[in-house]
Amino acid sequence: MAKIQVIKISLAFLLGLSFSSLYADTLLTKYRLHGIDSIQKDLDAALIKKEYWDTYLKNIDTRFGYIESYNSVLTCNKEKNTLNLYTQDQNKSFIFQKEYSAFTGKVKGDKEKEGDLKTPLGVYTLTQRIEKLDSFYGPLALVTSYPNLYDTYRGKNGHGIWIHGLPIEQERDDYTKGCIAINNEHIECLNRRINIQDTLLIINQTEVKQNISKEILAQLLSSLYKWRYAWIYNDLQSYLDFYSPKFVRFDHMDYEGFIKYKTRIFNKDEEKTIHFSNLNILPYPNTANVYQITFDEEYKSSSFTFQGDKALIVELNESDSFKILTEK
Repeated sequence: MAKIQVIKISLAFLLGLSFSSLYADTLLTKYRLHGIDSIQKDLDAALIKKEYWDTYLKNIDTRFGYIESYNSVLTCNKEKNTLNLYTQDQNKSFIFQKEYSAFTGKVKGDKEKEGDLKTPLGVYTLTQRIEKLDSFYGPLALVTSYPNLYDTYRGKNGHGIWIHGLPIEQERDDYTKGCIAINNEHIECLNRRINIQDTLLIINQTEVKQNISKEILAQLLSSLYKWRYAWIYNDLQSYLDFYSPKFVRFDHMDYEGFIKYKTRIFNKDEEKTIHFSNLNILPYPNTANVYQITFDEEYKSSSFTFQGDKALIVELNESDSFKILTEK
């Protein structure tokens, strides 16, 4: 009996306080008699409710956004030439640890093309640590994921944006060709403090935005799961309504081509399961209402199986939903 009561309370929380105890009892009865498959759609429908996400986010640190899969955040302020490190404490709150003086690109503004001497503005991961390199770059370098999905969508190019040290044997200018450079003692200190697999880098022209609105994050999470719900239950029109006419997929498939492609897929009318984990939502620097959403996706249908990383760039609109600009 105690176990049933715990399940009942959990269902009531998931389904929102507006649902009656009788409704929770009905779901429990369906689950008891017919198993989880009989209430799966009800649970999926509960995840689209903003009220659920409002409650869920209440005690979660949203200093930089909604973050499930990163333990460290680096923020770069190009105007002040600083690189700041934040790490999670035992309560999953991001706590300021250290500020490093930094050199950034010679030319102000957002990077657009190879050789423009600008440091990009954006959200990046660290993809590699290099320790055997030219002494000009100091003892080591951390390679960033520039250009990312949104960079490519906007036609930006170039490569080799690193966080690195200072020349060991040569003199240098007080700027870079686009990288972020900190002194050698600091790059070694940073290297000891972080795991590159779970570190985010946010670069802005000025201060990186903090204390992100839980209201907006709840709207985005609700919209994400509405998109998922339409996808799972084969509601083509509702699914496509989440895509902007400006949509271009990572492989250059445009909006019209994407509609035709997805129409063929949905016409198969297959049963499918879709699970999201390691979900992260961050406001994109130097934009008013663009957000980067990343997660691990597990997708299974009778004709296709996928398990891997997924990324969306979305634009929050006036109806408190989002439009997807690009995805990978």
